[in-house]
Amino acid sequence: MFSILFSLKKERTIEQTVSEIQQGNKVLHNQLIQQYKPFIAKTVSSVCKRFIHEGDDELSIGLIAFNEAIEKYAPHKGGSFLSFAELLIKRRLIDYIRKEAKCRNIVLHTDEDEENSAQTYLDTKLSMDEFYKQIEQQQRREEIIHYQQVLKEFGIHFHDLVEQSPKHKDARLNAINVAKLLVENEELLNWLFRKKQLPIKQLQNMAKVSRKTIERNRKYIIAVAIILAGDYVYLKEYIKGVLPS
Repeated sequence: MFSILFSLKKERTIEQTVSEIQQGNKVLHNQLIQQYKPFIAKTVSSVCKRFIHEGDDELSIGLIAFNEAIEKYAPHKGGSFLSFAELLIKRRLIDYIRKEAKCRNIVLHTDEDEENSAQTYLDTKLSMDEFYKQIEQQQRREEIIHYQQVLKEFGIHFHDLVEQSPKHKDARLNAINVAKLLVENEELLNWLFRKKQLPIKQLQNMAKVSRKTIERNRKYIIAVAIILAGDYVYLKEYIKGVLPS
């Protein structure tokens, strides 16, 4: 009774809706397209510089592009779905306009108009690339900030890692492999995050390395294990290049 009276239904974000559609929810798919038709028409109109009617080919291109955005949107690339959809609609429209002009042998009024049309297309493509670049840089920063906060829980700072990381390649690879073994063992991983300490004795037996080696590289092993166990898309790339396939 009280749960009915006081519970608040959490609104679904558009990104969550897109995720459900990607998993096969056709009802939501149709609802989303209908709901955002005004958004699609407005975006198409901004490119065509005129009012868009229901039967216009340009609106159809916009709808197809919006549907493509639903299929291709990936949250891990960053940015909101609508920002991604807007860029994709504009890009597809410019492709369509240039192709139509070519097929129908439409002569643009002046060389300057043709140059402007090509420049508009190029600007849109570059803006899309720049959009993802900025999002990626932002995500990298946020990832590093979060990582630093987790490291602090273990009493580790970045300057510790610089000073105490294994200097030789083989030693570094061995330490990374120890961290990998640790992460693959759920019990030991839980121990690490609960106690904020390495289960040295167990790792010594599993990895067949000396206790002294593990203790000497303790901070580095913990730092690598945190990355491997966490949702660190960009930081994991640094480790993937070192680990054997």
